[in-house]
Amino acid sequence: MGTEPGHHREPDKAATEAALEAAALRLLNRDGVLAGLNLREVAAEAEVNRGLVYHYFGSRRNLLRSALRADARRRFAEVAESADLPLRERFSRFVQAMVRHRRAVGLATLLVQDGDLSLRTMPLRESTLQVLQRDVDQGHLDEVDLDAVHVAMVSLTYGFVLYRERFAAELGVGVSDLDLRFTAIADRMLSGLEPR
Repeated sequence: MGTEPGHHREPDKAATEAALEAAALRLLNRDGVLAGLNLREVAAEAEVNRGLVYHYFGSRRNLLRSALRADARRRFAEVAESADLPLRERFSRFVQAMVRHRRAVGLATLLVQDGDLSLRTMPLRESTLQVLQRDVDQGHLDEVDLDAVHVAMVSLTYGFVLYRERFAAELGVGVSDLDLRFTAIADRMLSGLEPR
C-alpha cells in the first residue's frame, strides 16, 4: 500500500540508526579518526536525511558512542564464543578479534581521552571474571588478583592493537609476522600465571 500524496512515511528508527552507525564506522575506517567525521557525509553514506542524525543522536559524539557500542556488541559476542577455551587460547582469540576491529579500539581510546564516562573499557568484566575463576577452580590458573589479570590482558591487547602497524614499520617487519611474534610472547607471559 503506497503513501498518499502530501504524506511521507516515518523512517524506521532502528534501521536508520543502524545505517548511520555503520556509515560512521565505514567513514572512520576509510578516512581515519583524526580526519574528523562530517555528519553531512555520514548522512549521505547512510542515504538518509542529515536532520535524522541530529534527530536520533543529537550530536556527532553521541553518534560515535552509539556506533561504537553497536560495533562492540558484535565484537564481544565473537570474543564470548571462546569462553570454554584455555586462557592462553582465549587471549590469542581476543587479540585476533581486536586486530580485526582495530579502528574501534582507536575510537574507544579517543572517547576515553575525551572524558566519555559512559564507555566501558571492559564490557565483559563479570563474565570474564567468572571464566577466570573457573580457570582457578580447575587448577589452570594460580590464585591471583583476577581483576588485575583482566586489566593486564585488555591493556596489553589494546596497546598492541593501537601501535602494531607503527611497531612493525619501525622494526621493518610485516604486520602479520609481528602478530605471530607478539602472540608467542604473550603466550609465554600468560604461562607464568599457571600453577607450577
